[in-house]
Amino acid sequence: MPPQHLRIPGPTPLPDAVREAGSEQMVGHRTEEFMELVARCSGGMQPYFRTKSDVMILTSSGTGGLEAAVVSFLSPGDPVLTVSIGNFGERFGKIAKAYGADVTMLEFDWGQAADPDVVRDAIREQVAAGRSPKAVQVTYNETSTGVTNPLPRLAEAIRSEVPDTLILVDGVSAVGAVPMEMDAWDLDAVVTGAQKAWMIPPGLAMAAASDRAWAAAEKATMPRFYFDLVKHRDGIPKGQTPWTPAVGIFFQLAAALDIMEAEGRENIYARHAAAGATARGGLAAMGFELYADQAYASNTVTSALVPDGVEWSALNKQFRANGLQLAGGQGKMKGKIFRIGHLGDATVDDIVTAIEIIEQGSLAIGYQVEAGAGPAAARKAGEEAV
Repeated sequence: MPPQHLRIPGPTPLPDAVREAGSEQMVGHRTEEFMELVARCSGGMQPYFRTKSDVMILTSSGTGGLEAAVVSFLSPGDPVLTVSIGNFGERFGKIAKAYGADVTMLEFDWGQAADPDVVRDAIREQVAAGRSPKAVQVTYNETSTGVTNPLPRLAEAIRSEVPDTLILVDGVSAVGAVPMEMDAWDLDAVVTGAQKAWMIPPGLAMAAASDRAWAAAEKATMPRFYFDLVKHRDGIPKGQTPWTPAVGIFFQLAAALDIMEAEGRENIYARHAAAGATARGGLAAMGFELYADQAYASNTVTSALVPDGVEWSALNKQFRANGLQLAGGQGKMKGKIFRIGHLGDATVDDIVTAIEIIEQGSLAIGYQVEAGAGPAAARKAGEEAV
C-alpha cells in the first residue's frame, strides 16, 4: 500500500502527539483530573475565537453544535434570515426550519461569497414586511465550495440594519485556521468542530456565545435537552459537562492546543494561507479551473472543476491508488468539482505532494498536463505566500 495522504476538508491527519494522547487511560468525567482538562481546553480555545466568553465543548459533530446554537437562542416562529453560499449554509437554515423558525433563505451562487449590500437590502425588505429577523445565520467558510465569506463586512451590514439581531456563525472549517474576532465583530454565537483546524478526531463541537445571545436564551422556547447550551455554559466554571463527554478526545484536544500554542496563532494563519496558495497555484498550472471566486478563496479548502470529458470517479480512482484522498463535490456540484483540504497541520510540502499525485493521476487517465508544471507552480506559490 502506498503512503496515505488524507487531504479532505476534515477529518485531518493527526499529529503524533495527538495520536499518543488518544491512548491515555480513561479518567472519571466528574473527577478533579477531568475538571482541569475542561478548563485547559476551554481556556485554550478562547484566543482562536478571540472572545472573553467561555468556550463550551459538546460531544457531537459540528452540526450538533449548530443545532445547539439554533435551539438555545430561538423560539418557534422567529423570523430567521439564512445567508447561504453552499451546501452547509443550506444545512444551517434547514436546522432552524426543522425547529419551527420562519426561515428566509438568501441564496448566492455557489462559488461566490455573500454580498454585504445584498444582505443589507434583504434585511430591509424583511423589516419593511414586519418580519425583522430575530437571527441571521452566516457560514464563515463554506466547505462545499472553498469560499470564505467577508464575515466582518457582513456583520457590519447586519448590525447597521438590525442592531439587536443575533448573528449565528458556522465557523466549523474556519476557527483556528483563519482569523476570527468574535467580540470585535460583534458576533453572537460561533461554532466550530474538532476534526477541522484542531487536528483531532471527530466527536467534539466547540461554541461560544455573547451576552446578547444569553439574554435571548432566557426567552427561547425551542425544544431542547442534550443541545441546551445553557447547561453547557453553567458547567464551565465547575469544569463539568452536562452529559458524559468523549473523554479521550479531550486529552487529544489538550495535546493539539499545546502544538498550536507552540506554533503561535499568527503563524498558524500564515501557514494555512501558504497551503491554500500552494493548492491554487498547482491546480491552475495544470489547467484545472478553480471553482471559487478567487477574491474569496478559502485558506482551508480549495475546489476545482472536473475537466470536460473527465469522469470524477475515474480520476479519483487514480488518486486513491496512489494514496491520495480528496473530497468530491456535494449537492448540485457532486461529480462536477473536487476539493483539496489543507487545514489542521497541513504544510506547503504536504500540498505539493498532493499536487504531484494529482498530476500523476491526470496523466494516467489521459488528461494532458505539462509534467512537472503543477508541482513547480505549487511550490513557488506557497513559498511566495509565506
